[in-house]
Amino acid sequence: MAKINLIIEKEKDGKLWGRVNFRNNLLTAFATTVEMLEKKMTRLIKEFHGVDAVFDHTYDVSAFFENFDFLNQTRIATLSSINPGLLRQYASGVKHPSAQQAKKIEVVIHKLAKELKSVSLYA
Repeated sequence: MAKINLIIEKEKDGKLWGRVNFRNNLLTAFATTVEMLEKKMTRLIKEFHGVDAVFDHTYDVSAFFENFDFLNQTRIATLSSINPGLLRQYASGVKHPSAQQAKKIEVVIHKLAKELKSVSLYA
């Protein structure tokens, strides 16, 4: 089983485009959900290389916030020291962040994930 980085980008028409570079071959597909995109990419890799694949996801900012739409963009912007209106423009695809801005957002998301992982609930 091959572990492959799947890059996911959202187009203005709402489609999600995915691409992988596996064994020096660039494979691309599109779908309306990440799950459908993974199925298409799995099929392509199996057809071209005879290998089963597991994916690590790398998102552009708009695809990330579409897939994780339950996250509070304003809070993530504040924690990232980014103007909330600007982050909403990144999330909607109107503007695209620089590599530095994207890294700030990623650091905050990872920090939040780490905090959530340590949460315990009781009833």
